[in-house]
Amino acid sequence: MMYHEPFVEFVRDQLRDLGTIQIRRMFGSFGLYAHGVFFGIISDGELYFKTNDQTRPEYEAFGMAPFRPNAHQTLKTYYAVPPDILEDSEQLVVWAERAIRCASDKLP
Repeated sequence: MMYHEPFVEFVRDQLRDLGTIQIRRMFGSFGLYAHGVFFGIISDGELYFKTNDQTRPEYEAFGMAPFRPNAHQTLKTYYAVPPDILEDSEQLVVWAERAIRCASDKLP
């Protein structure tokens, strides 16, 4: 399924080396799936990846924040991807692979 939102298409293109990913609309945002594993969120022009206790500090070191779908809710296991990583497709794929492992409960 193709979406015409420019940022969604940009993310899809940056992740092309990851293989087939599915991007599905969800609650006004988009969910990213690889092999049936939900590993990322695109919302309001930001990309968020699933984290765990081992990977979260790297996001925090970049000053990134958790996903806040609204003022009353914070998903502390999904963190914004740093702009420098987002712009570098090779690094983005590495971070996405770690997010997929986190989402499938496998240590990175």
